[in-house]
Amino acid sequence: MAEVLDQEPKTENKPAEQPAAESVSTEAAPAGGAGFSDIPAQPKGKKKKNRKRLIKRIVIVAVLAAAAAGGYFLWRQNQDKPETAEVLTDVVTRGSIVSKVEGSGAAVAKDSASISLLADGTVLEINVSEGDYVHEGDPLYTIENQDVRDEVKEAEKDLRDAQKEYDKSLKHATDPNIRAEFTGILTDVQDEVCKVGEKIYKDQTVATLVDNTRLKLPLYFSYAYEDVIYVGQDATVSVPATMAQLPGTVYEINKVQRVSPEGSKLFEVVIAVDNPGTLTGKSVDGDKTEAMTATATIDMDGETIYPYEPGAFEWFRTKILKSEIKEGEVAWNNLHNYMPVQEGESILTMSSESSEDDVLRAKEELRDKEKKMENAQKKLDSLIGVAPIDGTVLTIGITAGEEAKMSTVAVSIADTTTMIINAQIDEMNVSYAKAGMPVTLKLWENELIGTIDSVSLSAKAENGVARFPMVISVDNADGMIMTGAYVDYEFTASQSDDCLVVPIQSVKSAQTVDGGNCKVLFVQTDVPPENETEINTGAMDIPEGFYPVVVETGISDNHNVEIKSGVEEGATVYSGVVSNDSGMGMFF
Repeated sequence: MAEVLDQEPKTENKPAEQPAAESVSTEAAPAGGAGFSDIPAQPKGKKKKNRKRLIKRIVIVAVLAAAAAGGYFLWRQNQDKPETAEVLTDVVTRGSIVSKVEGSGAAVAKDSASISLLADGTVLEINVSEGDYVHEGDPLYTIENQDVRDEVKEAEKDLRDAQKEYDKSLKHATDPNIRAEFTGILTDVQDEVCKVGEKIYKDQTVATLVDNTRLKLPLYFSYAYEDVIYVGQDATVSVPATMAQLPGTVYEINKVQRVSPEGSKLFEVVIAVDNPGTLTGKSVDGDKTEAMTATATIDMDGETIYPYEPGAFEWFRTKILKSEIKEGEVAWNNLHNYMPVQEGESILTMSSESSEDDVLRAKEELRDKEKKMENAQKKLDSLIGVAPIDGTVLTIGITAGEEAKMSTVAVSIADTTTMIINAQIDEMNVSYAKAGMPVTLKLWENELIGTIDSVSLSAKAENGVARFPMVISVDNADGMIMTGAYVDYEFTASQSDDCLVVPIQSVKSAQTVDGGNCKVLFVQTDVPPENETEINTGAMDIPEGFYPVVVETGISDNHNVEIKSGVEEGATVYSGVVSNDSGMGMFF
């Protein structure tokens, strides 16, 4: 402070003021007189002003010095004052504890479907509106495209043919015989190409099989009898060559229009007659067998109806027998003209190494035709839309009368009576989730009960945590849950009743002296308990009178944890401390 006073006059470049000089008149003193200042005298007003300024500065410095001294005193006082803290304890009690798993997920309709057009077409009609509820199979719309219809018909034919080829190849792979499909006789036998040891190829003719057990007799009658002759009507057949009359039946009527030389219009009536074994006919394929001529009459209410002219017998059925394998060799045959055979009888046996290959090729061809048929039918189905599921029509993307384009989403439907929640559950809790478990769902202020449908076994990593997709279903008949809404879920993972519980903060993680990890409670007792454990307390500062015991924990909730062993009910345990220093509380 003295230094400040010594320096200030120098700063102002003024002489130091002397208290004794205030009573001496500087104007009367002679120059250079003893006891007088050598500095020229200052004006009286200016002198008073400097004195006031000096006094003000002295006061400020004194206040600052007092404040510093007071702060130092308080600091020393706090340094010497001991810090106070309150030890917090809890008691081991008996009760119940429930562990729950919580999360959320997005809601979507459990069943939904949409129909996209697979071909262009003209929209003829639309049978529904957005918001309508439809049942599976209900008509939705009609779109016309004749090319697609023709494509379906062609695909159906190709599929039938491919199926026949596959059946044949499969049959010949297991049965290398050409067999008679019905009872009859063989004609037009190809002896030269069917010799044993000769090569035989696919579609090569072997013989002609004719059904000689019955014959057909085509005759022409006048259209005057059009309304009196009918299928199934009895007839009498006369055979001039054998002078025989045989019973027959009207087998077929064909309304052709043959005109006779006399100008009469005639239609064809086919009479069937059983062969007594003495009749011959000719096949419609040009069989060289000379057919017998015959005629027939039909009785109608006592009136006999005659044909325009006699006709010639034809074999009742004919079948050209051909090889149906790609390549083979004749191993045996029983081929002779007019050889009688029974239905199913073998007439030629082949050996072939390619029969299995034929089956594979035929099978591949069949699959190809099935795929084409499936695609053609899908095109047609997309043009003639029917509801694929029960549900509500959400959108309609076509308009009556327009030319709709391929790939347009014509109609979309969703069954919102049952919704699913696509949620995720972390790896710590996934083991608790089981299909069929009930789940509490919360949407705003509403609670619903759902069911876990499935839990995926494949996790998705998210921020370093493995999460497993989980699907929850819930009844939504009242339409409360909308598509896309986020719904919270909760379910009970485990529950323990009548068990020991303590607050979570009472259980401490510690390390035993041998480096093992454990859970401990610090129990308050007068003497160390028998199960006291020596642990590495590390940074923990445990008050006196508390001793560590290892405990086995069970399930926990947000507040408490189950104690399975290590302490008894009623034990007082350490939870932490609250510091009371400077009125500030802190938990340790």
